[in-house]
Amino acid sequence: MLDTLIVGASGYTGAELAAYLRRHPEINIVGLMVSAHSADAGKIFSDLHPQLKGLVDLPLQPLSDVAEAAKGVDVVFLATDHQVSHDLAPQFLAAGCVVIDLSGAFRVDRAEFYTQYYGFTHQHSDLLKQAAYGLAEWNADKIKQARLIAVAGCYPTASQLALKPLVEAGLLDKQQWPVINAVSGVSGAGRKASMTTSFCEVSLQPYGVFTHRHQPEISTHLGIPVIFTPHLGNFPRGILATITCKLKVDIGEPEIKRAFHNAYHNKPLVRVYEKNLPALKSVIGQPFCDIGFAVNGQHIIVVAAEDNLLKGAAAQAVQCMNLRFGFSETQSLL
Repeated sequence: MLDTLIVGASGYTGAELAAYLRRHPEINIVGLMVSAHSADAGKIFSDLHPQLKGLVDLPLQPLSDVAEAAKGVDVVFLATDHQVSHDLAPQFLAAGCVVIDLSGAFRVDRAEFYTQYYGFTHQHSDLLKQAAYGLAEWNADKIKQARLIAVAGCYPTASQLALKPLVEAGLLDKQQWPVINAVSGVSGAGRKASMTTSFCEVSLQPYGVFTHRHQPEISTHLGIPVIFTPHLGNFPRGILATITCKLKVDIGEPEIKRAFHNAYHNKPLVRVYEKNLPALKSVIGQPFCDIGFAVNGQHIIVVAAEDNLLKGAAAQAVQCMNLRFGFSETQSLL
């Protein structure tokens, strides 16, 4: 039995993590924590997230002393802001915990990446080299050995799961960069109230054009450049990514189907469609990434759908934990 701590537990991702972990037979949740200055400190978790009333009724404890909080803890989930994770992860690692970080603080092994895209100077280049990138279907071997797992971002998960089989099989004409247009629900912006994510204010629109931090994350781990344009949609949760690519000459559906089969036939949390294209309704509340495609001549459109709070965050984090500790990969997820 692993004693487990969730830091940043009051948010949407923290709630999903708690829901998965409470029903995991190998996990004992010993604490749900928020920052020492959080307005939620001292509140009962299930008062904030009433769907878990009677299931997770622990208090939200203020995190003021990391060494004290880490005593006896085997694994810590950081559902915190990027710079907060940057500061906390080394302290929990020093206390002997395995750290599973859902922020972007350790996803890319280039310190200058954080200065340019996250607005802070990274102080832990040694940990950037040690961190295993938590794209579970493609990095299981490293995840199994890691003490620090940097869970892939929500947009990068959908985008990479859709593209990696084609890239790895060498099916794409690299002269034409893949163009990723992806739409996310407003829960991706977190639980804190904001005019830009208010339902009465949100209208389908692109943002972060050519500047979004997930573009270099996707390109770095795919190994090829991409054009990535995120959009904010006026729905609560989910991501739908529509990706346009150019195939090499003489590549057709048989080669594409073979590539996706080889990549995912034994990966239970990726579902590849044979005929139709996926829709959000198929993945909301589910830990899957659904993928479908259509081919016309040398062009392919790949569509990937996921719940941004689940396969894009909490479900993948638990999947990584299962891999790391030798549990069934889908334990508590299915």
